[in-house]
Amino acid sequence: MPVPVVEFSDERLANGLRLIVVEDHLAPVVAINVWYNVGSKHEEAGKTGFAHLFEHVMFQGSAHVGKAEHMALIQGAGGTLNGTTWLDRTNYFETMPSHQLELALWLEADRMGTLLDALDQANLDNQRDVVKNEKRWSYDNRPYGTAFQKIFAGIFPEGHPYHHPTIGSMEDLDAATLEDVQAFFATYYAPNNAVLSVVGDCERAQVREWADKYFGPIAPSETIPPLPDMSLPPLIGGEVREVVEDRVPLARIHFGFRAPVFGDARLDALDLGSQVLAGGKGSRLHRRLVRDERLAQDASVFVLPFIGGGSAAIGMATVRPGVDVEAVERAFLEELERLASEPPTEDELARAKALTEADELGALATVNERADRLSMYATLTDDPGLINTMLPRYLSVTAEQIRDAARDVYRDDNRYVLTYVPKTGPDAASEAEDDVAAATDGDATEEDAA
Repeated sequence: MPVPVVEFSDERLANGLRLIVVEDHLAPVVAINVWYNVGSKHEEAGKTGFAHLFEHVMFQGSAHVGKAEHMALIQGAGGTLNGTTWLDRTNYFETMPSHQLELALWLEADRMGTLLDALDQANLDNQRDVVKNEKRWSYDNRPYGTAFQKIFAGIFPEGHPYHHPTIGSMEDLDAATLEDVQAFFATYYAPNNAVLSVVGDCERAQVREWADKYFGPIAPSETIPPLPDMSLPPLIGGEVREVVEDRVPLARIHFGFRAPVFGDARLDALDLGSQVLAGGKGSRLHRRLVRDERLAQDASVFVLPFIGGGSAAIGMATVRPGVDVEAVERAFLEELERLASEPPTEDELARAKALTEADELGALATVNERADRLSMYATLTDDPGLINTMLPRYLSVTAEQIRDAARDVYRDDNRYVLTYVPKTGPDAASEAEDDVAAATDGDATEEDAA
């Protein structure tokens, strides 16, 4: 089956904004996706959480748009929208009926160019409180909620830009002045630090005309600082262990490994290997831990790709009631070690590639996902053409490459082990029951605005 090709235009406005357009007239919808090259890795010590804070502030109005009016206008026009923050970037996106494209472009341009006109102390204080409540809900008071914060801190050393969580420090946010926050926006929220992708029922010439009209007058930033050296040794250098007694319904064990950066072929192999290990009910970990030996409620392995010195390969399993945590850890690690010594079988490799191909093709079938991937590849690698080459790269991975990548990464001197165990004491059972409904599903999530 031939791999579909996404045809796109790629150009820059005079002020540096990168504009990528895909015409697709199959349905009368269009996706608008803006990636800013700013995430939590760009934050200074003592000023963490600014990138995520701005994801919320960006919905609080600009010179010509009232507080929360951006959301009301998009939804009133029949569209959907959101924004997310991550270590390497912040993005904002809408999916609209195609005849409402101009409205979405104008709204994005207005907040890029004039948000500071509406940012006052009251708005800052309000959104600071929103972020604090989000931290309480998503991290502090949620079973296993601090897991990824701890895993990243274990994989990336103190002082590295990936060490601190995207949500930031509440002490830093409390200390942030209006002038601090204004300076952060003026530095990073600029056309020459952004990619605008438009995919769907549109005309390239018309999109370019509207982009020139609405984004063209916005001045570029002249003060974007270079990132510090983010290079890292390939290995953590030893095994690090942490046990957390918390209000959790069941014990859960997490494994974190430092992995190659996004773009490295070994990361592609690890990604395919995660399908062999945990891709559905036919995977090795599911068959052994969940189905056959009934040690765990679930088991997962996945890769979080980053570009600054290393990525994260993560595994986790929730322990069945009455099962010893050490038995689950032992079985999990044995499967990682087996992959590192024995390449997948021909059937396992074919299954892993089929699952990956289905995921990739399913994503590329939607206008919003194509827009997001074009912005992602342009921002992180300067090569939006990866949208047409990533699937062939996955399909070319060999069983031996998966084995070799697993051998290089799934090592005891490159392992962070985090175990949550239920809190003991007279009130622990009732507290855990209260928290069951908030338990996470085991996937890493980006900070989400709307």
